[in-house]
Parts: sequence; C-alpha cells; structure tokens
Amino acid sequence: MNTANIKSYAPKARRDFIQAVTEKAHLLGLSEDHIEPVEIKGDVAIIAGRPYPKRIGSPRKQLIDRINREGFEIVMRAMAYTWFNRFVAIRYMELHDYLDHGFRVLSNRSGSEIPEILEHATDVELPGLDKEEVVRLRLAGDQDNELYQLLMVAQCNALSRAMPFLFERIGGYAELLMPDNLLHSNSPVRNLVNEIPEENWQQIEIIGWIYQFYISEKKDEVIGKVVKSEDIPAATQLFTPNWIVKYMVQNSLGAQWLTTYPHSPLKEQMDYYIEPAEQTDEVKA
Repeated sequence: MNTANIKSYAPKARRDFIQAVTEKAHLLGLSEDHIEPVEIKGDVAIIAGRPYPKRIGSPRKQLIDRINREGFEIVMRAMAYTWFNRFVAIRYMELHDYLDHGFRVLSNRSGSEIPEILEHATDVELPGLDKEEVVRLRLAGDQDNELYQLLMVAQCNALSRAMPFLFERIGGYAELLMPDNLLHSNSPVRNLVNEIPEENWQQIEIIGWIYQFYISEKKDEVIGKVVKSEDIPAATQLFTPNWIVKYMVQNSLGAQWLTTYPHSPLKEQMDYYIEPAEQTDEVKA
C-alpha cells in the first residue's frame, strides 16, 4: 500500500476536524474561557442571539459538564477524533458495500460531489429516520445540509447497533458537535473522499495507517516530555503492518508448531515463514 497520500492527509485532517468541532462549539456559546447563558422562549433556546431547538439544552449541559471536568481543548480533540473515526469507518464500509441500503454515504459512484444517500434521500431506509422530515427538507430545495446531517445521524445510529464501541448512539452532545457544511467542496468529508484514492481502501490496514498518521504531529509534540495521561496513546501507539505481524507469528509460534508437527499442511499457508538454515559442521561440533 502506498501510504504517501495518507501521510499527507491525516495530520491536516486532525487539524481540520479540531477546528470544525471547535467552531461548532463556539456557535453553541462555548469557548475555552466563556460559556454563554441560555434563554428559553417557548420551544426555542436563544444562545448568543441565535435560536436553537429547546431540546439542545440537556446535551449542551452534558457537554459543559465534560468541559469543566476535562478542559475545553481536550474535549474538542476527543470529539474531533470521534467524528473523524466515524467518517473513516463509513468510508471503508461504503467502498466495500457493507451498508444495508446500498447507497454511498460520503461519495457518489458517478463522480458527483452529491453523496448518493442525499441524492436518494427519500429511498433510504434507516431505523429511526423521520421520513416526513426527509420529505419536508427535500421539498424545501435549500435544506440539503440539514437533510444530510439528518441522514448522517440516522446512519451512525443504525451502525451503533452492530458496532456500539465505534458508533455510540448519537443524541447527546456528539450530535451537537458534528461538523457543519459537510457538503462544501473543502469540508472534512470532501477532503477524506478526494485525498485518499479509492484503491487505498481495499485493505483493512488503511485504518491503522490513518490512525498512525493522524496522531503523528501530537506524537512529535509529546516525545521527550513528561507525558500527560491523555497523551499516552499518541506517545506510545505505533501501527504494525499486517505482513510484519504475519512474519513474527509464523517465525515464532509457527516455527514451534512445525518443530512438533513437521508435516503439518499449515506450512503451505505460511507465506512469511523462513526455513531454518542448516547448521555447518563447525556449529554442530
């Protein structure tokens, strides 16, 4: 696998996602040194002059509580990685036809920048998806960003049933911090689709490479310093390519197995196994 594109893309993606969720937090009246109060008027919550549905009050409070516990910057980094991780997983799944509805969520086979799931929004079947709201947003004609976010939340929640460790059900503050303007030409989603060629996604190893390069700048920052608990992954984790893992296993456990069972058919499947060199007479002596 050629990792040059990934090495170039992933560190910038980290910065872009952190910026995107931070900007979303600012729109919600949250920053490192200030929290805007909320004014409730009927079913509307007013934050810094902007109207929001009243229902955001509870998840916003949860987000504020976490920021107070962990710090604004740490929470922004964590939520950026949460959304980045989800989009990477969806990208891998859509290219391998793992999504039940059959539509691509981030891209379009035709080459159009309009994702297939948005193009076929009224045909999409996802648990919990409000079909009436889908039709309303589609007929509005100028609500594609809102419709796409609605579809994205439904897609993530559908995947949470099979992979709750990766797609925790959205409904709390994670949804509040979903990056805006995902359909723009320079959005985090468009960059993910455009900057890593489709052929690079054929092997699952790409997930490990993306993670390694995603944390590479943070790793460089913390190496040689006293490492804080939240920085331990960046300082210590290193992705091991699949062939290296196979080489190590086949020439350790595999070699031990063949010593005990020299005629085992498993040997034919051990592509990285190296036959022990025959010892010279001097060594045998």
